[in-house]
Amino acid sequence: MADSPRAARKSPRIRGLRQRWLVSAVLPVVLLVMFAVAVFTIASAQYYYNSMRSALEARARIAADTFTGYGVKSYNEYYRLASYSVETFEEKDQLELQFINANGRVQVSSYGLTAGISPGTPDITAAIGGSIESFQGRDPQTGENILSVSSPLLFNSRVVGVLRYVTSLRAVERQIMFNFLASAVLALLVVALIVLSNAIFINNVVEPVAVVSDAARRISGGSYGIRIDNHYRDELGELVDNINDMSFKISQAEQIQQEFVSSVSHELRTPLTAINGWAETLSVDPLGNAEQTRRGLGIIEKESRRLTAMVEELLDFTKIQDGRFTLRVDTVDLISELEDTIYTYRELFRQEGIELCYDPPEEDVPAIAADGERMKQVFSNVLDNACKHGGAGKRIDVSAGAADGSVVIRIRDYGPGIPPEELPFVKQKFYKGSSKARGSGIGLAVCDEIVKLHGGTFRVANADDCATGTVVSILLPMSALGKSNS
Repeated sequence: MADSPRAARKSPRIRGLRQRWLVSAVLPVVLLVMFAVAVFTIASAQYYYNSMRSALEARARIAADTFTGYGVKSYNEYYRLASYSVETFEEKDQLELQFINANGRVQVSSYGLTAGISPGTPDITAAIGGSIESFQGRDPQTGENILSVSSPLLFNSRVVGVLRYVTSLRAVERQIMFNFLASAVLALLVVALIVLSNAIFINNVVEPVAVVSDAARRISGGSYGIRIDNHYRDELGELVDNINDMSFKISQAEQIQQEFVSSVSHELRTPLTAINGWAETLSVDPLGNAEQTRRGLGIIEKESRRLTAMVEELLDFTKIQDGRFTLRVDTVDLISELEDTIYTYRELFRQEGIELCYDPPEEDVPAIAADGERMKQVFSNVLDNACKHGGAGKRIDVSAGAADGSVVIRIRDYGPGIPPEELPFVKQKFYKGSSKARGSGIGLAVCDEIVKLHGGTFRVANADDCATGTVVSILLPMSALGKSNS
């Protein structure tokens, strides 16, 4: 079934995902773009200011050298030449040309309104001292941002005045502001494009994650078996497939567990009913018919043994599940343990009309390191299964021997066998397949675990000859004896 993402979009975790995206992806980009705009604006301002300063310094130096080259001999001649230079100055709209005396006061100016004032900027003081200097800042007289360059006028190696160029920075500042605004607009467009592309990407991630999160929440709430429509062919598609597979397996496990509980309840109720029924019968007439009494006690004993076996299976399975299942390994004559089990079951099977045939090993099989009681439990469980599921064949064959460094024990029945499609699952816990025989479905799982703990192999297969039936093979390595003793 498909899950709508509307409810999932409201999840705080999904909102948190968007917030983390904004902080980790978008914010660094915004900060980087802002830094780039700031660097560009500062660099362009420095370029304009330095270019203007260099041009004015070069022009002031040339003008001062030219003015000094006239060889002025008197103050009147100097003043007349300065006035002439100011009157013929052709760039009055862009620059102000000033001549300043040695006291720092303006003598003549191309603006004509500043004569007699003292600008008081550091460049004038430096020029009076004999060096070319520039000043960038606020004009003390007008309050306007200016750039000025002052060059000394020398006569007979003595500073008699200062030639000064002054220009307003209004046009440059306007150009710098334009550059800043243009770069800011470009940066905003870049950020908007990045945010838009990332928003599309994050939405394509968040919405599927929201759907998966909602499905996982519903699964954890007990809605096992739900499925998510998979429209993706990337990692999200793999995630959806894994969630769907998990949901299916949980649903399957839940169903198997419910069937197991139902089966165990039924298996427990049947012997308990028989025991209670015969106990009540015998208690009413304890000295009644001897045959009936013997028969009732036999049934009680048989059903009690069934209950004990089932409880032991359940306890062993619980230990396997929580990792407490261990072995008590000792040197064991495995063939002797097998023969004891066969001796116990042969009479029971005879009463059921089943012939139990045993083919002993042709050569002596050495003792191995094993848990004798656990292996006897495996033999008993396999023989009991052979009786329940293959008893219709009225025969069970058991053989033992050694091959390729292992003790090999095979138990075969001549019943209907196991459907091929069910063979891969018969050793799984709770699995009973199509069989209607009594049992909890965990016996073979316990047997498989016991054999694995011994380092061996537990196999279940159908007979490979023309006859029907099932063959269980148990292989235990004989090399384990040396490891146990070492």
